[in-house]
Amino acid sequence: MKRYLDYLWPIVGLVAVVWSVELLWDKLKAEAGSDAAIEALLQNANLWQSIKIIAHRIGHKIAVIPHDAFVHAALATLVAYAALAWYDRIALIHLRKQKGISWFYISLCSFVTYALSHNIGASVFSGGMVRYRAYTAKGLSAGEVAVLIALCSFTFAFGTLLLMGIVLIYEPEILRPLTRMSKWFAIGDGTARMIGVGMLVFVALYTVGSWLKFKPFRIGKFEVIYPRLPIVARQYLAAPLELAGAAGIIYFALPAQGNPGFMIVLGAFLLSFSAGLLSQVPGGVGVMEAVFLAVMPSVPAPAVFAALLIWRLFYLIIPLVISLPVVLAFERAQLKRNTRIAPAP
Repeated sequence: MKRYLDYLWPIVGLVAVVWSVELLWDKLKAEAGSDAAIEALLQNANLWQSIKIIAHRIGHKIAVIPHDAFVHAALATLVAYAALAWYDRIALIHLRKQKGISWFYISLCSFVTYALSHNIGASVFSGGMVRYRAYTAKGLSAGEVAVLIALCSFTFAFGTLLLMGIVLIYEPEILRPLTRMSKWFAIGDGTARMIGVGMLVFVALYTVGSWLKFKPFRIGKFEVIYPRLPIVARQYLAAPLELAGAAGIIYFALPAQGNPGFMIVLGAFLLSFSAGLLSQVPGGVGVMEAVFLAVMPSVPAPAVFAALLIWRLFYLIIPLVISLPVVLAFERAQLKRNTRIAPAP
């Protein structure tokens, strides 16, 4: 059975690559085809003509953004993905499995994981598959990989609650414009601040639990150990760093005129990105535009669309393009290794 699985996983990896390429093409067409005239041209164009139309349209959107904004957005992207790699490192330290796994290996695994899961959605499948393949190759069991994935997901949620709590306390008016989207947001500033305080209280209780050294939670032979203070301290740094870096891409790409400030951009990003993840919409297409346009009425709509395009290029599309050959190279290496050590019949 194991020998069959050794050949099955590379096939699954190849399917994921093909699926990702198709998704990438659809995403680029959607970005370029937001204009009705461009969409009509794409419907009657062949592949080469479509590529030229898409490249011209996206290039036209990008041209309005200053060159220094690209540099700052690129640096913010590096910060975000470095922090995401730190998520994995923190989980490995929690599992006491960090020895023998280099930072380069962790960074590469994390980069591919998030490049696929952010674009494809269904992160348990897409991201989980990459981590399972990568970390079982380093000696982790399936159960340990599951704990690693869960802790990385919790670190993201922890950072979201921490930063969103701070945003709601200092900028409670961020929810006012969203009442047009849903009646759930029809609350006063005082209530918004109380929700922010509640989020920070949850963060504090989680920290207190670590300080009190809660006992492990057992289900049969399976044991979940409560993260200790050194792990929680790292989460306090890594999670806000990743989210601030991702939001920073949009902040730097927005024009100076009418820019509401980093705190509002951060809050809009947290609301829209979390909603996109919960709805399993790859890249939060449509959700992010609606939230940002509502929260930042002083910024012209074309500038908001251009900034979100830059975010998708730096945070989603370019990482996806880079990750595909990495997946192919890894699966090719694993296939060669399995073929070489396979016992003779």
